[in-house]
Amino acid sequence: MAPLVGVLALQGGFAAHVALLRELGAEVREVRVAADLDGLDGLVLPGGESTTMTLGIDREGLAGPLSALVRAGAPVLGTCAGLIMLDREHLGLMDIVARRNAFGRQIRSFEADLDLPGLDDPVHAVFIRAPWIEEHGPGVEILASVDGHPVAAREGDIVVVAFHPELSGERRLHEQFLGRVRERVAARSA
Repeated sequence: MAPLVGVLALQGGFAAHVALLRELGAEVREVRVAADLDGLDGLVLPGGESTTMTLGIDREGLAGPLSALVRAGAPVLGTCAGLIMLDREHLGLMDIVARRNAFGRQIRSFEADLDLPGLDDPVHAVFIRAPWIEEHGPGVEILASVDGHPVAAREGDIVVVAFHPELSGERRLHEQFLGRVRERVAARSA
């Protein structure tokens, strides 16, 4: 049976994540209200505009149910604004502090090839008004940096990247995410 993965769909680039996860064999549910979180095996927080996303989460009363799902062990992938939403100053689910638009506004968007653990070849990373991780706690593993600034990290089953793998044809980060989701489902069933 395919794992059931949620993609926060209040705002931003959720459609590309939904399409990619379905291509990879996941059952996907767009998350707009708390009831959409019921029964999810994993969650993706997409890129977008973090202030608008925060307002949407507040409006729909999603902060508590999202936090409960993640604290129950559901694997999470956060990209760009999704990284921001998980930090100490937003949902507080990862021991990081993100700096919004850290590389500059839209005109400063760029692409770079990054080496990430567990992948043989570099990831072609698309950065759009990207954040970086300004501070992190001891339990956070930094996976990649650009110019000395952390742009990918892991804490437990939460992985965040400051770029958009869903826009560059990069499938491996979503495959790794689904691998963690399938492991969780298998462990629950054992």
